[in-house]
Amino acid sequence: MHSDAANVQGSGADLINLEHLPFQTDGGIGSRAAVGLLVLETDQTIEDEFRAIWPRDGVALYAARLHNDVIITPEKLLQMQAEIPPAAKLLPFMTDFKAIAFACTSGALVIGEDKVAALIHSVKPGVKVTDPVTAARAAISSMGVKRVALLTPYVKEINERLRDSLVARGLDIPVMGSFNEADDDVVARITPDAIRDAIVEIGSRPECDGVFVSCTSLRVAKIAEEAEALIGKPVTSSNHALAWHMLRLAGIEDEIPGFGRLFRTQLKA
Repeated sequence: MHSDAANVQGSGADLINLEHLPFQTDGGIGSRAAVGLLVLETDQTIEDEFRAIWPRDGVALYAARLHNDVIITPEKLLQMQAEIPPAAKLLPFMTDFKAIAFACTSGALVIGEDKVAALIHSVKPGVKVTDPVTAARAAISSMGVKRVALLTPYVKEINERLRDSLVARGLDIPVMGSFNEADDDVVARITPDAIRDAIVEIGSRPECDGVFVSCTSLRVAKIAEEAEALIGKPVTSSNHALAWHMLRLAGIEDEIPGFGRLFRTQLKA
């Protein structure tokens, strides 16, 4: 018998117990890159969209949840900043993250992209940081879109602040549409067909040459390519752009079919 094997009496029968079995190690599920995602407590959409898009081998995605209110107001979005460092601390401490994302579009605008990055860096120094606003700007620029049609689910006050903030960041937004819904639970259940129809409604206008759909709760990733075919223009969204930007920041340059023009596009310097 092997020196590390022993017969153990139990329940009237001998149990063979083999200790110190040989094994090998490899680079783990993040052999190419590991990235982290800070997800809102109320978000019901982003993980499903990321699972659909994500490369099948070698890119690890770790998520942590942070508290937020189901009703979206500027005041409640600002309060969310206190939740970012504790959530970042829940990501695996032994992992060498290539990028970490804060997954809230309106929250990134109200808190500020630089502030979000600073809060994450307080826990994970030196890591590349993104958010849906930063990611959307990078996606729009990389695809060569100049005039953006903006679709949101938000109420008027958030819409006005969002558009003003995006324009201040250099985007030209001549067309805008909204579902005007404040409850994030309702937003998460807006159908992809309704979202596609709204994209076609605003994106078909000649004043724009691309569409950005704001909000991580809206289900856009799986219909982006279909919507692009209908309007003949690039389409992206908070989750769609964020997944792409995280991968590109992490050095993953794969072209991923079935998710529109963006996932055939490299990050423009």
